[in-house]
Amino acid sequence: MYTRPTYRFFIVFFFCLMLFAKAGRGQNTLDSLDNQKKKSSIESQIDRSCNDSTIQDFSKNKIYYYGGAVIKYDDIEIQADYVEFDFEKHTVFAKGMPDSTGKIVGKPVFSQAGQKYLTDEMTFNFDTKKGVIRKVFTEDAQGYLHGDRIKKMDDGKINIRSGSFTTCSNQDHPHYEFHFNKAIVIPDDKIVAKMMFVKLEETPLPVAIPFALIPNSKGQRSGIIIPSFGESANRGFYFENGGYYWAINEKMDFQLIGDIYTRGSWALKPTFRYVSRYKYNGSLAASYAINKVGVEGSADYTESTDFKIRWVHKQDAKARPKSSFSADVYIVSNNYNKYNAISTTEYLSNTFQSSIAYQTSFANKLYLTVNGSHSQNTLTHQMTITLPEITLSMNRLYPLKNVGKAGKKHWYSELNLNYTGNAKNYISMADSLFFVNGWLDHMQNGMQHRVPINLPIKLFKHFTWTTSVNLTDKMYLQYYEKSWDIDTAGVGYVRTDTIPHFRNVFTYDASSNITTKLYGMLNFKKGPIRAIRHVFTPTIGFSFNPDYSDKMWDYYSSYIDGNGVEQIYSYFQGSIYGAPPGQRSGRITYSLSNNLEIKVPSRKDTITGLKKVTLIENLTLSGNYDLAKDSLNWSYLSISGRTTLFKNLSIQYSSTWDPYILDSTGQKNLNKFEFDVNNRLFRKKSVSWNFSASYSLDDKTFKKKDKGKKKEEKPMVSSPNASEEELNDIYNNPNGYVDWSTSWSLSFSYNLRISNTPTYINYILNDYRTTVQTLSVRGDVSLSPKWKLSAQTGWDFETKKISYTSLTIYRDLHCWEMRFNVIPYGTYKSWNFQINVKAAALQDLKLTKKKDYRDNY
Repeated sequence: MYTRPTYRFFIVFFFCLMLFAKAGRGQNTLDSLDNQKKKSSIESQIDRSCNDSTIQDFSKNKIYYYGGAVIKYDDIEIQADYVEFDFEKHTVFAKGMPDSTGKIVGKPVFSQAGQKYLTDEMTFNFDTKKGVIRKVFTEDAQGYLHGDRIKKMDDGKINIRSGSFTTCSNQDHPHYEFHFNKAIVIPDDKIVAKMMFVKLEETPLPVAIPFALIPNSKGQRSGIIIPSFGESANRGFYFENGGYYWAINEKMDFQLIGDIYTRGSWALKPTFRYVSRYKYNGSLAASYAINKVGVEGSADYTESTDFKIRWVHKQDAKARPKSSFSADVYIVSNNYNKYNAISTTEYLSNTFQSSIAYQTSFANKLYLTVNGSHSQNTLTHQMTITLPEITLSMNRLYPLKNVGKAGKKHWYSELNLNYTGNAKNYISMADSLFFVNGWLDHMQNGMQHRVPINLPIKLFKHFTWTTSVNLTDKMYLQYYEKSWDIDTAGVGYVRTDTIPHFRNVFTYDASSNITTKLYGMLNFKKGPIRAIRHVFTPTIGFSFNPDYSDKMWDYYSSYIDGNGVEQIYSYFQGSIYGAPPGQRSGRITYSLSNNLEIKVPSRKDTITGLKKVTLIENLTLSGNYDLAKDSLNWSYLSISGRTTLFKNLSIQYSSTWDPYILDSTGQKNLNKFEFDVNNRLFRKKSVSWNFSASYSLDDKTFKKKDKGKKKEEKPMVSSPNASEEELNDIYNNPNGYVDWSTSWSLSFSYNLRISNTPTYINYILNDYRTTVQTLSVRGDVSLSPKWKLSAQTGWDFETKKISYTSLTIYRDLHCWEMRFNVIPYGTYKSWNFQINVKAAALQDLKLTKKKDYRDNY
């Protein structure tokens, strides 16, 4: 019964002796264990599969896979029609197999961490994670790599022997390539190549460099911007747009480029861009240029100092739903775009505007807007700046809505009021006067509070009676006093003194209007017109404002001019919010609006078989009778109308008619009606017609449309692969965008304005008429799948000459592109030829020849 314990004792004793015997070489024991562990560093499962057959050779410890074999290990995947797996060496050999015609198919595809390598043959070791590849083709971050023999290292680096780099996607025969003898590819960093030369259509050019560094990282990368060079007839030889690009981080970058000319002109153009995803993005660009045109000392020599400031900031709508900040600043000197414009839009523009605005709300009841604005005209040299302007408004309030018996709607329940406050600082004058001593004296400022109170009441179900009272309070920090004075030469003039003193101008006015709608319908059972509908909207009302020139208000004063005549003026004439009315008014107002529509048969409408066509969108007659005047009580009769015909022709009409006759000078009305003197109700004072037509045609216009499908208006360009910056560049520079989605397109716009303003001198009619017409045409045609011809032109009816015209010929050269643009005549007569690589990484690989429009000055 003691046999089993004795047996266990001897086993334990023997095991202890073994450990004691090896105690003297314990380190060797650990090393042997480590060596056993290191025999294979494969830590993950290797998945193997194929579509055809599997053959296992136990003598060589290998297994062979045929037909669509796939080997997967961690992030590594190998696909080929033939794969040989060695279990002892932990290696894989892969190659393609010949098909029935002898063509090699199923060549190996090696993938790791999203990178694919197309090869002829390859060997890969799973222990060392190294591989040797023959005849490889792979897409890199900025282009494509070719190599006769490649060795992939365990640290991810790739050694290439006899290879090339290109951005051409043609795998077998790239149109161009940078060929090298040896190279090392450092992933997401750079390619270091030895002895590199260029091949065009597989023909080497006799130009080589001993070594090269090619950027290989995704996203931003700092580097030198290579300038373009050439010769300008008026400014000499030049280097343009050369400098440095600094990729600060993922959220911002900075670019500094410049121009230099041998005759002394130069320019610096820094640009700072920033972005915070889902929050905001923007850019701040500036330019400072010294433009010297002609030969110094000659009669036609000119020199100017010019600048441009451009700031754009956009906030993501989801960043702060209750507040937003935006900026669009564009400030240029008068001659900047004359010598430094970079687009057609810039050098054809003469009006520039800026705006900076912050908007927020408080409990969705109060709304605050703080903004600054700027506008300038480079032709008139007039500049206007408003900085700052603050507007505070609130939602409409209904103070009596819940007053009275619950559940019953009372006549006073719709009484409403709201509030709008505005304060601004404003200055407008010639741009040359800004920042000159005393320029701030021309600045105007003030504050205005407005409280409109409205009470709409429904009468007899069909009439709406609206009574309104407007309370306005204008606050000024200065006012003006006028007097008659005589200068040192004895000439009399009106002297205006600015008095810096706070003044408050309170005004009110009231109005009451009744309106309704009358509908008339006439139906026809047969004929081209099936129905006529007329909507007539009459409005009659009364408005009142007191005479604020009364002394009790102290808003007006007077002076005696040189003829001894008393001249009445307002202290606030010319102020930012204007002066209060200088006379009492009690006007009976009227307005008659009309809308006319017809229904015609239509095959497209399968339900009613009719289509509605609007003949007159609106035709309104309006005027008033002023009870407060002692004469000339009737106002001008104003007539305005608009309609749209054939979906593309817009027509607008406006006119004014005078019921009173004129004196012999033709400047003043007499208190006699035209009907009493000239047997007519009104005398024409002014008439204006505006016609605007635009139409677009393309190769899809005359194709049959699917029934029931509406033609969607597509944007100019939309691409899921295009970045927001690229799309903005296309919208800002449409001439540089080539649309291959249509084989041809043609669009035109025509505008015609006819105005008639008769004048009478000594009762003789001078029927002054003006006609302004503009016509512009734009089109393009694909001469072949790779050739595109586009043009734009117009006709100046005033000078009877062709207006700005440009012609562009574009050739798609696969990985290259060629563009020739010519402006044949006019101020901007020029031509430009360029052939360049499409890839942005090699944007400086181009050939440009041009004659600049600035050489015409």
